[in-house]
Amino acid sequence: MKQLLILSGKGGTGKTTIAAAFIKLAEAKAYADCDVDAPNLHLVAHQASEPARSNFYGMPKAEINADLCVKCDQCRKNCRFDAIEPGEKYKVDPFACEGCGVCEAVCPEGAVSLKPAVAGELMLHVNDSVFSTAQLRMGSGTSGKLVTEVKQQMNSVPIETEIAIIDGSPGIGCPVIASLSGADMVLVVAEPSLSCISDMERIIRTAKIFDMKIGVCVNKFDTNIENTKKIEAFCLEQSIPFTGKVPFDAEAVRAVNNGLSIVDLQCAAGEAVKEVFRETLRVLNG
Repeated sequence: MKQLLILSGKGGTGKTTIAAAFIKLAEAKAYADCDVDAPNLHLVAHQASEPARSNFYGMPKAEINADLCVKCDQCRKNCRFDAIEPGEKYKVDPFACEGCGVCEAVCPEGAVSLKPAVAGELMLHVNDSVFSTAQLRMGSGTSGKLVTEVKQQMNSVPIETEIAIIDGSPGIGCPVIASLSGADMVLVVAEPSLSCISDMERIIRTAKIFDMKIGVCVNKFDTNIENTKKIEAFCLEQSIPFTGKVPFDAEAVRAVNNGLSIVDLQCAAGEAVKEVFRETLRVLNG
């Protein structure tokens, strides 16, 4: 099973819109949403049943046993994250605690201990296809680990399919690095803006480190033809396959707002993404 990862470098380019269209066109039997900070692929990838849910445990958090605490203040003095709150009873701010364990090590009374902490929730839909996704809890900083769990969860279900489509997260941080691991190809969805061109170049440099196939397509290309030409020229210069262009389309907006894929309607964007899909598969299998 080959993994096609769809990234953008920045938010708002239409990455999930393209991913949802690809899932529909490929009749994909395995797909995942690795944008664990703000997952929304499920809004268009409708499932027939409720998912199996499980807690995701990230870094542990410190807890203080008030019965053992003598208020020596060593935990607070040595905490580099200002996570210890003094008072009548010493408490730990779970949003500030990084689970480093220094407070546990310096406490002379053994009043501090590290406890497993739920950092998010994993969801797995298994019907005639496998859809893996997750939601990170507010303030949790282990998004990369959770993305790895999402991909492992998808791969844990034996299903015969030639391609798995993965909707990644924007940026080039930990969740993107975790998404890139194990992928066969990354399709970068760009938009013709200066900020997106900069972010596209960064995500391509990152993907090259993983020595995988890379393709680029432009969404809403007709909103700035000049910048679209710059993206095409960049791809030509870097010998990166350019898989096509999708126009801005009010019908596409209507489809997304109604929880549909852009290939569910007869529209210009839907027709264009079909060609992007065919060219992307050619690169993936080429």
